[in-house]
Amino acid sequence: MDIKEIQNLIKFVAKSGASEVKLEMDDVKITIRTGSDSNEVTYVQQALPMQAAPMPQAAPAAAPAAAPATEAAPAAPAADDNSKYVTVKSPIIGTFYRKPSPDKPLFCEVGDSIKEGDTLCIIEAMKLFNEIESEVSGTIVKVLVDDSSPVEFDQPLFLVDPS
Repeated sequence: MDIKEIQNLIKFVAKSGASEVKLEMDDVKITIRTGSDSNEVTYVQQALPMQAAPMPQAAPAAAPAAAPATEAAPAAPAADDNSKYVTVKSPIIGTFYRKPSPDKPLFCEVGDSIKEGDTLCIIEAMKLFNEIESEVSGTIVKVLVDDSSPVEFDQPLFLVDPS
């Protein structure tokens, strides 16, 4: 089980309203508890012969959750510097894709003119591919996310010049 699957499981449990979920597989034991005060506690244990291995396994699980928060902070001042641009943000958590499939062309590139309703990208969330459409007409000024990268809710994806 990789980090993305664990993160998706945590999100699913949080949305489901369950107070506790335990998952045990051959080499992984996961317990997710949610409380009424909306605190989430997650325990991840990797069953390995060495005792030091569970601690490093828990650290990477926490690191990806912290990394998007630090990435989102620098993006906000960039949007302030370019106040004449409209920022297209991610409506969901998932994986950002610029093409409908690996052998197809990009939905849009820097300098492309777009209209309201044009598909800008796809975000995959829990094996569902969600087309993200433009809410404004204009020109793509900057793509803020790399292809096949994880994105968070409300993370800036594109800068669009509406003029």
